[in-house]
Amino acid sequence: MIVLGLTGSIGMGKSTTANLFAEAGVPVYDADAAVHRLYEGEAVAAIEAAFPGTTANGKVDRNRLSARVVHDSAAMRRLEEIVHPMLGASRHRFLQDAEQSGAPVAVVDVPLLFETGGEKRVDAVVVVTTSAELQRERILTRPNMTEEKLDAILARQMPDAEKRKRAHFVVDTSHGLDPVRLRIRDILAEAAKLPPRRS
Repeated sequence: MIVLGLTGSIGMGKSTTANLFAEAGVPVYDADAAVHRLYEGEAVAAIEAAFPGTTANGKVDRNRLSARVVHDSAAMRRLEEIVHPMLGASRHRFLQDAEQSGAPVAVVDVPLLFETGGEKRVDAVVVVTTSAELQRERILTRPNMTEEKLDAILARQMPDAEKRKRAHFVVDTSHGLDPVRLRIRDILAEAAKLPPRRS
């Protein structure tokens, strides 16, 4: 089975692209959804211990936690030390299940794939992109999003141009869904011929 790492900066259309891979019958691991599940279960006690007051009613309060770590790189690293091993275990289970189901290709959707060295754990990388103008326009319509918050998020992410340079495949989401569907079909055809290279 070939494992594709799907990534892209905030607002590029990565979630939509992940949904279109799923629509094409590909098993997709959504790291953000996995984090949500951890924040409602397995990770709650450890996060409350590290960041007192960031949980309520047995769940992590994402807004409080974000406010605590977004401008503090040491706090962000501490959070990652708690969450990443749990995420790794859930991703491993997903890939085992996908392989056992006989899927020729599986996708792991990881926002910070390059930033966390995740490209070593996949056979090829798909980067989702759009213009910087469209990216900002999409993000600033989100609830609770400000220019300042956006700049803090972008500062933690590798620049889009660098991601595209490192990608095996690039998907441009600037022109609607149909071109993305066609691109996914081409990627799946090419991915099936790739030699596995995961470490």
